[in-house]
Amino acid sequence: MPLVRIVGLGPGDPDLLTLGSLEALRRVGRAVTLSAPPALALFLEAEGLTVLRGRIRDAALFVRGSSEEIEHFVAGLDGRELAIGVLGNPLSDFPGLPILLRALEREGYDCDLVPGMPRATLAASLAMPLVDLPPASERHDWNALVEVMARLRRSCPWDREQTHESLLPYLIEETYEVVDAVESKHDGDLCEELGDLLLQIVFHAQLATERGKFSIADVVDALAGKMIRRHPHVFGDQEVASVAEVWQNWDQLKALEPAAARRQSRLDGIPKGLGALQRAQKMQEKAARVGFDWPDLDGIRAKIAEEVSELEEARRSEDKAAIREELGDVFFTFVNLSRALGEDAEGALRAANEKFYKRFSYMERRAERDGRKLNDLSLDELEELWELAKIQAA
Repeated sequence: MPLVRIVGLGPGDPDLLTLGSLEALRRVGRAVTLSAPPALALFLEAEGLTVLRGRIRDAALFVRGSSEEIEHFVAGLDGRELAIGVLGNPLSDFPGLPILLRALEREGYDCDLVPGMPRATLAASLAMPLVDLPPASERHDWNALVEVMARLRRSCPWDREQTHESLLPYLIEETYEVVDAVESKHDGDLCEELGDLLLQIVFHAQLATERGKFSIADVVDALAGKMIRRHPHVFGDQEVASVAEVWQNWDQLKALEPAAARRQSRLDGIPKGLGALQRAQKMQEKAARVGFDWPDLDGIRAKIAEEVSELEEARRSEDKAAIREELGDVFFTFVNLSRALGEDAEGALRAANEKFYKRFSYMERRAERDGRKLNDLSLDELEELWELAKIQAA
């Protein structure tokens, strides 16, 4: 059957036409463009595309879903493959899409949809160039943020070079800076760091939009839908009596989602890039939800003693591989202890690291005040400084 490919053209600026949309148009070779600015039509022709003019009597009525205009257009098709370019994203900016799809189906045409950058994503009008950003004295909203990101990709050499892969270090760094802000209990820093983390999310969504895969609007929609599905006790009529029941429902609902079909284990889906303590705790929590858990603290304490004994045996044997394995078992069991005590193992170790940092830096400052360096001190003197630091830098 002949194919009609409906392609999103984005806001109308040639620089904002996604690579996926442009490639989809090229594969067809000829297209009708709905209300496309002259500059965009000329750009498409320069890219080798044949732009057919005069095929639609009233583009505005066609886009709004006028049955008369759509039927007239479909009746005039010649049975050859054709692309229809729609400003924005056909799924969000073309109200007449369902009527057109039904009309094409009745005439025996196959249809293919290619998303584009939604016009609402940039808060842009039909007129080019893009609307001006509000002055600095005004509060920027969500649409302004997404538009800022789109403009950065268009005009900043560094931003244009970025990929999903190149942004990963920044995503990880910003996540940990949010953690630092939370633990420092500084609301101003937290506000700023949350913004930096949000920028990374908007950046990744912008890259996907340019490839014609998904937009930030799709990210938000998917997230809201997921939260509604997984909380029937909030958005539906299901009742729960405890947090344990919430977790049970959560796991059952996740198992029904498409991603679950690709997983071979209940433990799949926990990112391997997590810190080792975090990943251990996540795995143990998932295992515990099916009953695989220690019944009480006594069992965990006995297991710790057992693992420490095995580590000592491996140390005496001087078997490096065995030492490494038994040391890992000790850490893993201590994570079990943290979980049983209701504590986050990663957070507890971060707090211990910070405590050590404060005390050790106090020792350095105190020694420097006395005109000495730590490596000039005896072990007894270092121990004395450490005891002082425990009091002064608690």
